[in-house]
Amino acid sequence: MTTAVPVKGSTAASTTTGPRTTAAGRLLALGRAEATLLLRNRTALFTALVLPVVLIGTLHSMLKQQAETTPGLDVDSMLVYGSVGMILAFVVYYNLTAAYVGRRGELVLKRLRTGEARDLEILLGTAVPSLALALFMAALIGIGGSLGLHLTMPVNPLLMLLGLVLALGTMIALAALSSAFTKTVESAGITTLPVMLVMQFGSGLFFPLEVMPAQLADICRLLPTTPAFQLIRVGWFGTDGSAAPTDFLGSWGTAAPHLVTGAIWCALAVWGAVRYFRWEPRR
Repeated sequence: MTTAVPVKGSTAASTTTGPRTTAAGRLLALGRAEATLLLRNRTALFTALVLPVVLIGTLHSMLKQQAETTPGLDVDSMLVYGSVGMILAFVVYYNLTAAYVGRRGELVLKRLRTGEARDLEILLGTAVPSLALALFMAALIGIGGSLGLHLTMPVNPLLMLLGLVLALGTMIALAALSSAFTKTVESAGITTLPVMLVMQFGSGLFFPLEVMPAQLADICRLLPTTPAFQLIRVGWFGTDGSAAPTDFLGSWGTAAPHLVTGAIWCALAVWGAVRYFRWEPRR
């Protein structure tokens, strides 16, 4: 009695290894699932869509008051710049921290690690809806504000892109790190508060650095999110407020310190996220 031996390439052999997905496909699948959960979460949608708009109105009135005591302060440019920064802070950092905590508490992250998706893909896939929404809202405000307020065209779009990448990378890493110290979704508003305050008041969003005392402004330029925001400002307007506006070539010299400091902070935030991020609740 003979036994059939499977031949390499036959159906019997091929069934042992199922079809494998690609990294892009896994990211899109995770992002689509996370987007569905985001649309169902009214609190998260309010934080992402309504709260930044309310704060923009507050920012406008504060900038007008500061312009009265600071001659030459460009209220229109600072309004658009600060609005974009606040949208990135709320939609990416705060919402993503809550998302990581929620998925961890539901054991979603733990189950995802048993599949094909790598750890980085899981974290980025969860961040896809927040990133897409933040970029869409920032683009609307940037384009709409520029046309409505007749702002100049960006001096160095490449610097703006570098600043945006650094800002988003740092915020994703900070969200992952903050989630390690956040037990519940409800407590995310407390644990993220220090970083949110640093972003709003120390990164030149609510209070431009040029209206601060010189020593305080120098300290604020060294805070984690300030360099990335300053790169966006330099790329757009050719200055970070400490010197006269420059052209495309001159903007690189102004941006160099912010590039170095921002890259260091982004690397530290990524290290902290890798070191302390938790994939399942504490027992």
